[in-house]
Amino acid sequence: MDFLSLIGLAMGFGSIALSMTLDGGDLGSLLQLSALIIVGGGTIAAVLLQTPLAIFLRGCRMLAWVFFPPKDDREELVRNIIEWLRIARRQFILALDPVADQQTDPFLRHGLRLVVDGIDAAQIRILLESIITTQEHEEMLASEIFEAMGGYAPTVGILGAVMGLITVMSHLEDPSKLGSGIATAFVATVYGVGAANLICLPVGNKLKQLVRRRMRRLELITEAMVGIAIMEQPMQFEMRLRSFLEAPNKQEARAQTEEAAAPPGGEGQLRAAE
Repeated sequence: MDFLSLIGLAMGFGSIALSMTLDGGDLGSLLQLSALIIVGGGTIAAVLLQTPLAIFLRGCRMLAWVFFPPKDDREELVRNIIEWLRIARRQFILALDPVADQQTDPFLRHGLRLVVDGIDAAQIRILLESIITTQEHEEMLASEIFEAMGGYAPTVGILGAVMGLITVMSHLEDPSKLGSGIATAFVATVYGVGAANLICLPVGNKLKQLVRRRMRRLELITEAMVGIAIMEQPMQFEMRLRSFLEAPNKQEARAQTEEAAAPPGGEGQLRAAE
């Protein structure tokens, strides 16, 4: 679970509640069902109008990534792929056939299948990159739904405030209710601006970052499949794959790879030689 998302959301709404309490305001005055209906309903309606159903549903599914992001397994993937290259160099490409069958990731399994089938390296790159382009396009469109919500919500909130003022002005015969009526009318604006800047825009930006990280992983797999197909030199292959890792993790991944590749008793043999 991504606790930073949870902390950020709690801090945002907590700060608003605390500041209103310190100013002597009543938190109950922010709870207006009519304002919630017009801001929530109007914003979702605008997004539905501009978005195809498949993209909208994908965006709803991706919303869970904010708190439960996809696992970033690039370090483990690099170690596994380097081992696959060693297997291919020792036993030839067909030895990777059972490895391909064991993969649960469709993209990784498809890439290994292309390698095992003897497809040319250039063609493997073209095929896998076309899949990446399509997937990135679809996931970016889905994440942009929330940015669109962030644009519509404040405007719909202003619309709700104006409608509330119209209602208040239609009851001018009772001046004692003007103050509370105007305050209630502006709750819709608070909902619109708050939802846009505390929820919709941050969620959209976070999903875009996660999509870019997922695409980086797919690019790593693409380069790995090309390297295996051409039987690239292991050291060069490893350095190229490690370039897809985040900077703090590169040294750790390299150390773990070298430790896994080191022959048993190698350190003792070195000391004996000295």
